[in-house]
Amino acid sequence: MSNSSSISQFFLLAFADRWELQLLHFWLFLGIYLAALLGNGLIITTIACDHHLHTPMYFFLLNLSLLDLGSISTTLPKAMANSLWDNTDIFYKGCAAQLFFFFFITAEFYLLTIMSYDRYVAICKPLHYGTLLGSRACVHMAAAAWGTGFLTALLHTANTFSLPLCQGSSLGQFFCEIPQILKLSCSHSYLRELGLIVVSVYFGCFVFIVVSYVEIFRAVLRIPSEQGRHKAFSTCLPHLAVVSLFISTGIFVYLKPPSISSPSLDLVVSALYSMVPPAVNPLIYSMRNQEVKNALKKLDVWMIFQKD
Repeated sequence: MSNSSSISQFFLLAFADRWELQLLHFWLFLGIYLAALLGNGLIITTIACDHHLHTPMYFFLLNLSLLDLGSISTTLPKAMANSLWDNTDIFYKGCAAQLFFFFFITAEFYLLTIMSYDRYVAICKPLHYGTLLGSRACVHMAAAAWGTGFLTALLHTANTFSLPLCQGSSLGQFFCEIPQILKLSCSHSYLRELGLIVVSVYFGCFVFIVVSYVEIFRAVLRIPSEQGRHKAFSTCLPHLAVVSLFISTGIFVYLKPPSISSPSLDLVVSALYSMVPPAVNPLIYSMRNQEVKNALKKLDVWMIFQKD
């Protein structure tokens, strides 16, 4: 039996036992990480450099890319190092820091909720868009998302590591995650902690997003022309796709019943939850958004001109 005060390090789950497969995972992770860095970096640079994109929707998208870079940089570098050096241990303080910065991804969920409000105002109250989403209001909402994410991460990290741990130090995950830490707890209060996560992070935001899109769909269906309906709805598709991917994988990680839990399933779902959204979000927004495509083309032309 051990407790949290006597644990100096945790042991993460290895992706494979054979060196060849570990090396394959390293290259796979490296490719995903570089794709996320390139995609989100291009989104941030494009929005910052093109004044046509200095609107509320793209301001929030820039913040989303920053959060994506932060979340994937919290988990993948350590996973790549473990695969390359055949090492699975992580220090206690390092685990707490990783859990805190990864749980800071809740700021992304708050930001996606704000982005649903942006789409709601743009489609349902277009005449009031400039008033309701002025530059100062956008900055305040983005700051609220970051600040709330920080406080939520701090609260849940402190609460998780304050629980006595007596089930060993081996985590069934390739990074430090709240459900895996709670499995090591010898206190039944871990159920209360999971419930607190669901209520504080997911439930309120989820309800707000659903209500926003119900109103959006009702407004879109009232548009008389088919072309107008398609144009209005197409502005929501990237956000809707990102939200669906984020919520579905996140809820499954935290709410799946123990009867269907297994190390391999947990590994796959958490990989989807932690790695796929930051890597594919820039692709989703750039493929469905002509303004971003045009800005990327102009940025490419400008970079070529600078070289010449």
